[in-house]
Amino acid sequence: MITSAHPRVEGGGRFVPYAVPVTRRRITLTLSVTAGILVLVLVAVTIFTAWSIRRPFPAYDGAVEIPRLSADVDIIRDEHGIAHIYADTAEDLFRAQGYVHAQDRFWEMDFRRHVTSGRIAELFGEDHVETDAFVRTMGWRQVARQEFPLLAPETRRYLQSYADGVNAWLRENSGADRGFAYTLLGLIGGDTTPARWSPIDSLSWLKAMAWDLRGNVVDEVDRALLSSALPVERVEQLYPDYDPEVGPPIVDDEYLPDDVPDTIIGRDGEPVPVEETGAALRSAAAALRAAPVMLGSGSGVGSNAWVVDGTLTESGAPLLANDPHLSPTLPSIWYQVGLHCRQVGPECPFDVAGFSFSGLPGVVIGHNQDVAWGFTNLGADVIDLYLEDVEGDTYRVHDELVPMETREETIHVAGGDEVTITVRSTRHGPLISDHSEQMREVGFEAPVAGDAPDRGDGYGVALRWTALDPGLTADAVFALNAASDWSSFRAAAALFEVPSQNLVYADVEGNIGYQAPGKIPVRAGGDGRYPVPGWTDEYDWAGYIPFDDLPSMLNPDDGMIVTANQPVTSDAYPFLLTADFDLGHRAGRIGELLEEAVADGPLDVETMTRIQMDTYSAAAEVLVPHLLKLDAPAGYYGDGLRLLRDWDYLQEPESGAAAYFNTVWSRVLALTFHDELPEDQWPSGGGRWFETMRDLLESPDDPFWDDVATDEVERREDILARAVLEARDEMTRLQGKDPEMWEWGRAHTLSLTDQTFGDSGIGLVESLFNMDPEPVGGGSSTVQANAWNAAEGYEVTWVPSMRMVVDLADLDGSMWVDLTGVSGHPFHRNYGDQNDLWRSGEMLPMRWSEESVRAAGDYHLVLRPSQPISGAGRTE
Repeated sequence: MITSAHPRVEGGGRFVPYAVPVTRRRITLTLSVTAGILVLVLVAVTIFTAWSIRRPFPAYDGAVEIPRLSADVDIIRDEHGIAHIYADTAEDLFRAQGYVHAQDRFWEMDFRRHVTSGRIAELFGEDHVETDAFVRTMGWRQVARQEFPLLAPETRRYLQSYADGVNAWLRENSGADRGFAYTLLGLIGGDTTPARWSPIDSLSWLKAMAWDLRGNVVDEVDRALLSSALPVERVEQLYPDYDPEVGPPIVDDEYLPDDVPDTIIGRDGEPVPVEETGAALRSAAAALRAAPVMLGSGSGVGSNAWVVDGTLTESGAPLLANDPHLSPTLPSIWYQVGLHCRQVGPECPFDVAGFSFSGLPGVVIGHNQDVAWGFTNLGADVIDLYLEDVEGDTYRVHDELVPMETREETIHVAGGDEVTITVRSTRHGPLISDHSEQMREVGFEAPVAGDAPDRGDGYGVALRWTALDPGLTADAVFALNAASDWSSFRAAAALFEVPSQNLVYADVEGNIGYQAPGKIPVRAGGDGRYPVPGWTDEYDWAGYIPFDDLPSMLNPDDGMIVTANQPVTSDAYPFLLTADFDLGHRAGRIGELLEEAVADGPLDVETMTRIQMDTYSAAAEVLVPHLLKLDAPAGYYGDGLRLLRDWDYLQEPESGAAAYFNTVWSRVLALTFHDELPEDQWPSGGGRWFETMRDLLESPDDPFWDDVATDEVERREDILARAVLEARDEMTRLQGKDPEMWEWGRAHTLSLTDQTFGDSGIGLVESLFNMDPEPVGGGSSTVQANAWNAAEGYEVTWVPSMRMVVDLADLDGSMWVDLTGVSGHPFHRNYGDQNDLWRSGEMLPMRWSEESVRAAGDYHLVLRPSQPISGAGRTE
C-alpha cells in the first residue's frame, strides 16, 4: 500500500502526522486536479496573450481631439487600412500623418529611432552594444541635429507638426496600449517608456536609408580582404567589366554635357578649378588594376523603374512603374498613404499619394495631381575609406602628427551596466576601425602602393561619407511632393543630396524624364574602389559634381527610360559616378520585354504589372548551353539535365527545371570558388557572378576551375560534370527522387520575419510575430528580384519591397501593392493582408479622386482641435 504523511488535528489543536492510504482513485483525482489547473493556466495565458495582442489595435472610426489642429481633419481608410487624409492646412495634414503612422506603426518607429541613435541595447541588452557603438561612431543623430536648423522654415514646421501628431497619439496611449511589443519588452527588462517624438527622430531615419543605399563600400571592403588571399589580377576577374550589350546605360550620349565645367563646388562651398580632374578620373580604374585589392561587394539591393510615353501606350499618356528591392521585413518598410489639402494652393500645396516611411512626413515615391516619380538606387560612390597612421590620439597628416577630435558616448544597457566608448575622428571622418572588427582587419590587411608609414598593429580606417555632412534632403521630400512640372521636379531633385538615386519622371502633359540627383564627390585621385592613404592629399575630395552636370534626360526619341541600377552613362561622361554599377541583366530584360510588348500593341497598366513579375534567369542563359554539351549520364544522374532541354529559363515556383538549375548553379559556384576564397567572400550568385562565370566558361583551363584541395588539375568540364552529379543528389535529398515532384518554390521560400521579436529565439514569441515560409518564383538579378544567396541556401534574401504602376491618363486607374500591409500590430487584419496579392502579382487600386476614396472607404476617423494637454512620455 502507498502511504503519505498527512497531518491530523487532535482535540487540543495539535497536529499529529499519521499514514493515509493513497488509492488509485486519489491518484486519478490528483492528476485530474493538476491537469485542470494547467488547463486553466493555459487558458488564462491564452486569454491574456490574445487580450495583449488585440489591446493596441487602433480605432479607425469615430472622432478624436488632438492639440494644435486648426480645423477638423478627415481620415478615410479602405478595407486594407490604407488611409487618405484630408486637411485645410499643410501643418494639419502632417499632424494627421504623424498620428496615423503612430496608430499603425509606433513600435516600428520607436525601434528605428533606437537604431539610428545607437540605442538598441536600451531595449534588448548587451548583445547589441557593438552595433550601438558603430552607429554612435558614425554619429547619425549628431548630424541630424546639425541639419535641422539648415532646412527651410516650412520643412521645419512640417517636421514639428508631424512630431506633434505622433505625440498626440502617445498622450492617448500608454504602456502596452502602444503595441504588443511593449508587453514583451517589459518582461525582458527593456525600456517601455518611449520618449516624445522629435523632428530629429525623423531626420535620423534619412541617415539610415542613406546607409542602406550607400554605394560600393561593401565592394571596397571585400576587394581589400580578397587581396590577402589572391593576386590582384585574379581578384579583378571577380569584378568583370560592364558590357552594354547586356543592358544599355540609362542616358544616351547625346544627352551628356559637351564639356567638363571649369569649376566644381569645393568642400567649403567655394568653386574649385576642375582642370584635368575629369580626364584623370577616366583613367583611374586602369591605373588601380595594378594596385593591391582591399575590399569586396555585397549583392541584393537594387530596384526596377521604367517609364514610357504616350506614343507607346493605349491611353496616349505616360505609364510609370517602380519596384524597389530591399531586404524583406515585417511589417514592410513602406506605408501607403494619401495626403490631400482640401484646397490646393501656395499655403497648402499637397495633393499626393504614394509610399511613405513611418517616422517621416510626406510621400517618398508616388504621384500628385500633375507628376509621378519613382526611385532606383543609383549606387553612386559617396563613401571612401581612408587608411590613417595612428599613434595614440594623433594621426599623420603629411609629416606631422595632429590630434584627433574625440568625444565620449555612454550606451545604456537593458539589464546591464552602462558602457562608455570614445569616438575618434580624423579630417576624413570618424575612425570606424575603433568599433568594428572587420574594419580593423581592413586596416591590417589593406595593401598600400608606394611609400607608406610603418603599419605596426594596423592602420586606422576613417569613413568619409556625404551623409555625414548636414544636408537638405528633407527639403527635397516636400518639394517633390509639391512639384508640378519638369522644372519644379528638377529643382526638388537638386535638394536630394543623399542617398543618390535614379529618379524617373512622368507628367499629365505627356512628358517623361530621368534625373540623377545627389551630392557625388569628385576625387583628386583614385576611383573609390579601394581604401586609400589618408596621410596625403592625393586622394581627397576636390568637391562635388555640379547638379546641372549630373545626367539628365527629357523625352528620349524611343519613348522609354529604363533604370535597374545599371550604369547611368557610357564612358563618355566626364565624371566618375561609381566603378561598381549593377551589370545590367534586369535592365536589359525589361527593355527587351517592353520592345516585345510594343510590337504586340499599345502598352497598358496590365502590361507593366506583367513585366514586373518576369522570372527569366540570365544565369541560365549563361550556363545551360554548356551543361547541355556535357555527355549526359544515363538514368538517375541524367534526369536533371533532361529537364533543362526544353526549359524556357523562367523561374516559376512550380518549375522543376528551375529548382534543378539553381542547385547546379550553386554547386558550380561552390566547386569553382570555395577552395580559394575566404568563406565570407564566397559567391552570392547574383549578377556580377553571371558575368564572372561567362568569362570563365570561355576559358576552360582557367586556374579558378582547378580544385586546389586535390592532386589533380581540374578543368571546366570536370567541375560542370561534378556539379551535375552533386545537384542530382541534393535534389533527391531535398525534394525526393522523382524529378516530376521537384518545384523551385519548395526550396525558394520567403519568410517574413519581424525585425525585433521575430528573431528572439523563443518559438512561441516568434510564432506571434512572423509568417510561415511561402513559395515564390524569381531569383537573383531577375526582374522579379526575389534574390537568394548561393553560399547560404535558397531562401529569399531580397525582394521587390512594393510595386506601383501609375497611369497618367487616369490616376484612379493606377495600381499598387505592398509586401505586407499597413499595420505593424501582429494579428491585425492589415498586418499581412497584401502578402498573397504581392506573391501572385496582383495589385490594389491606387485610389486618387476623393469620390473614389470615399466610395471605397470602410472607416472614417475625424481628428478635431483640442486644447493642449500636458504629458506624453519622457523627453530626451
